[in-house]
Amino acid sequence: MRVGLTGGIASGKSTVSAILTELGAVIIDGDQLAREVVERGTPGLDQVVAAFGPEILTAQGDLDRPRLGQIVFNDEARRKVLEGIVHPLVFERYAALEAAAPKDAVVVHDIPLLAESGRADTFDAVIVVETPAEVQVERMLRDRGWTRADAEARIAAQATPEQRRAIATHLIVNDGSREDLRTRVEEVYAELAG
Repeated sequence: MRVGLTGGIASGKSTVSAILTELGAVIIDGDQLAREVVERGTPGLDQVVAAFGPEILTAQGDLDRPRLGQIVFNDEARRKVLEGIVHPLVFERYAALEAAAPKDAVVVHDIPLLAESGRADTFDAVIVVETPAEVQVERMLRDRGWTRADAEARIAAQATPEQRRAIATHLIVNDGSREDLRTRVEEVYAELAG
């Protein structure tokens, strides 16, 4: 069973992913893979530097993610250039990790930009985690120390809730307690594993 898991930034998707792991799902994390494919010494980082210039590197030669984020999240064309480099590399890693999972596993691909990628139809099911936009902003201000403008720009750069709902086979609305969230995730997992 191949499942896509997506949701907007600060929607609680990571919490849902952790609960799914506890329930027995195999998680393949898109954010983690997106970091791995542009680590120092990788062809991915070389391609990003070729596209954006050496100023997106730290003094140690690592990708300066905040600096690159400021560039791409305020410029859709530049963001698409970055996605054109990173997405194919991430999908190669997904395929390799999925092939290594046990045959009867519920394999959950944690993909922040699943709605944007147009690949939702490649999964047996898609879980969308949704949270009201103001809650997302509050979480980014509190947990990440971002400005309201940065938080709102990041939300605006992602798919709308309507676009995400359109690809959902399972919707998890994260607007209650953690216990409410766990109960809903358990219901969805029971349907998937059944």
